[in-house]
Amino acid sequence: MNDSPQFPHIVVHPPALDGSRRVTSGDAVLGVASHLDDVVEILRLADLDRIEVEESDLIEWQGGGPDDWPGLSEEHGRPHGERTGE
Repeated sequence: MNDSPQFPHIVVHPPALDGSRRVTSGDAVLGVASHLDDVVEILRLADLDRIEVEESDLIEWQGGGPDDWPGLSEEHGRPHGERTGE
């Protein structure tokens, strides 16, 4: 008999030094994401695409929420201290 929930508990870990975030389910690493779209794709590949990534209680966001991708998001501009076209 299996008492586990229909969907596993997913953890999006705090950003690494490069801004990427590991996505795990239990002890299994599902993938490494550099953007929210990557998390969606990682879950799709794991047949977990019915989970609402930004709103689900099944996903634990550690070190920041779904909008926190330091150093990798084009929407946030260039990393602090980077110079352009000199």
